[in-house]
Amino acid sequence: MEAVIFVGVQGSGKTSFYLDRFFDTHVRISLDMLRTRHREQLLVSACLQAGQPFVIDNTNPLPQDRARYMEPARAAGFRTIAYFFETSLRDAIARNNQRAGKKKIPAPAVAGTFRKLQPPDAAEGFDEIYTVTVAPEHTFTVTHASHG
Repeated sequence: MEAVIFVGVQGSGKTSFYLDRFFDTHVRISLDMLRTRHREQLLVSACLQAGQPFVIDNTNPLPQDRARYMEPARAAGFRTIAYFFETSLRDAIARNNQRAGKKKIPAPAVAGTFRKLQPPDAAEGFDEIYTVTVAPEHTFTVTHASHG
């Protein structure tokens, strides 16, 4: 049982990575899709009760953002794994600009998330932490950052 928590600015490749690596095995939980914290909490709770692996596909820039998922997941016996999406602000804005309609986030919002973004740390209690970068050909490079 895994609780995977993505950490990264808008346009850093999180959802594409989910589709590439976790679509067939983990439920995707995204505030963009669910719209409210209440709905998000209901879905997280259902996954925890059912022993269903899940991915939190939000920006989660600060430790306290991640703690809301970490604490209940660990209490339910889930392994907690962070994937930090490392990107330059320029690349994130360029990828974001390729989005259409409501999926496109205003550049100042991307920059605001980028400024406050703190990479996950083993001290937060993660069992494992990985760093993900997107190559120019839209493939992913994953490196193991640490064991908890």
